Amino acid sequence: MSGERGRVHRPDEADEFYIDEGCFILESWNRSDDPAVSIARARVAPGVTTRLHRLVGIVERYLILSGAGEVEVEGMDPTPVQPGDLVEIPAGLGQRIANRGDTDLVFLAICTPRFVPGAYQDIDPDPFVS
Repeated sequence: MSGERGRVHRPDEADEFYIDEGCFILESWNRSDDPAVSIARARVAPGVTTRLHRLVGIVERYLILSGAGEVEVEGMDPTPVQPGDLVEIPAGLGQRIANRGDTDLVFLAICTPRFVPGAYQDIDPDPFVS
């Protein structure tokens, strides 16, 4: 470990982008030289439910920062979430989150190992509907 240094990374708000899943993403940390983890800030507008999807081989955690919502994870009843809540989503399970409040729902999406686009799978048909 000799010669290694800490670092501070400051994401640029102008780099926030919209994804078809239904939310805005600002990558805080997602680097090939640190494959163990990625961290992104997600922002879901009021009244929006993200698309049902899964991440293959990646465990995801949502740390709710602000707003009010409801999360669905395959095998779990829909559950209200609020600031401070942490949702653990095992690899390969269907998931989505809905903004049930009047302001943006903002959370950190923490992935281990790091998120790569090839791991994302849109789910169709919806397995939550019987």
